[in-house]
Amino acid sequence: MNNIDEIKRPSKEEQRAAMKSYNALAATLDQIHSEYPEIEIEETNERIKIPLSALRLLAKILKETSQGKPISIVPVATEITTQAAAEMLGCSRPHLVKLLEKGEINFTKIGKHRRIQYQDLIDYRKKMKAEQRKLLTEIMKADEETGLYDS
Repeated sequence: MNNIDEIKRPSKEEQRAAMKSYNALAATLDQIHSEYPEIEIEETNERIKIPLSALRLLAKILKETSQGKPISIVPVATEITTQAAAEMLGCSRPHLVKLLEKGEINFTKIGKHRRIQYQDLIDYRKKMKAEQRKLLTEIMKADEETGLYDS
């Protein structure tokens, strides 16, 4: 797994190239009917069969890159450290450890080190986002009922 400190924001030139590539790839994806289309590398004239799912992922990467967003790919089954998990959630490592110890996020302990499955972290983040949306909706409804919003 890449160290999160090594992930860099794409340059303006990379963003422009990614946008051009994304537009071409997105248009082409709609026309592909094979699960393993063949692509050609122009510089080497090499033809490569690649899973359609990988091409779709490449399109997503190009889109995010074109918007100036740094990208990192992490295999779903990857175990990550508490520091990396805290950075992904945008909280401190001690706060994350409290969440782990309360059973909010599954983890394993190897010696004295805690490891978290990447998918468990993503599941927790999705759960938290859903709870935040629910609470915001409740707050907005309460504000409407008390007349804080003009209709």
